[in-house]
Amino acid sequence: MTHVMACIDNSQSSLAVCDYSAWASQRLSAALTLLHVLDEEKYPASANLSGNIGLGSREHLLEELATLDAQRARLALEQGQHMLEKSRERTVIAGASFPELKQRHGHLIESLIDLQDDIRLLVIGRVGEDSKRGVHSLGSQIEAVVRTIHRPILITASSYKMPEKVMLAFDGSRTAHKTVDLLAASPLCANLPIHLVMVGADSEGNRESLEKARSTLLTAGFVIHAQILHGEVDEALHAYQAEQGIDLLVMGAYGHSRIRQFLVGSTTTMMLRTATMPILLLR
Repeated sequence: MTHVMACIDNSQSSLAVCDYSAWASQRLSAALTLLHVLDEEKYPASANLSGNIGLGSREHLLEELATLDAQRARLALEQGQHMLEKSRERTVIAGASFPELKQRHGHLIESLIDLQDDIRLLVIGRVGEDSKRGVHSLGSQIEAVVRTIHRPILITASSYKMPEKVMLAFDGSRTAHKTVDLLAASPLCANLPIHLVMVGADSEGNRESLEKARSTLLTAGFVIHAQILHGEVDEALHAYQAEQGIDLLVMGAYGHSRIRQFLVGSTTTMMLRTATMPILLLR
């Protein structure tokens, strides 16, 4: 777990992915790897077309179609390599050490699973190149990545802004306290003010839980602003973010769900779908 790994594709998110990954690699003093995965379903390395109705007796057509598929895959790989090289130039300009480039032909999730042991932080855009959604929407593979990859994940905003204020969404759960411990031990947000925010009743139990989290972060050297808010979780967090000018949201990947190994927590999912700022998921 030594590398910041950034997922690069031909989407609008990739420029922000480059910039956030360069920032993270410098904060963590970690090597940066840029990864491009060419979708095997969209660009198969080879295709078996012998079962196509009406083509069985036209071998030359089969051969031509197979050749075209191979050419498309080759050109797409070359384009991906060019994207990686341009992304490396951008991250170096942003201050990162010379990144390693990796290219895979297959599926994103499977590739990340194979590389997971080397990942200290995964940086990925909100939407991929095949998404028809807007830059503020959530790509179809993000939840699958969050469910499957057991590493911290930074999901970028559509454009880069260097984080200067951090909000930690806290619900008092054991997972939330673990998130506090992880943030306290990481240099990623060192010397940045932390807004420790809980949405719920202003009860004695919640205040005690919030104070315990606050004490942990204070001991780690953070400047802490602790707050209990009322209302719907996502609405309250979004309003606070806008009011305070928060640049980065930190959350645990899961809430209280007993089936959390299968589903992303509901609050996390809602924030992923509605937030416009980058989100750092810790587990």
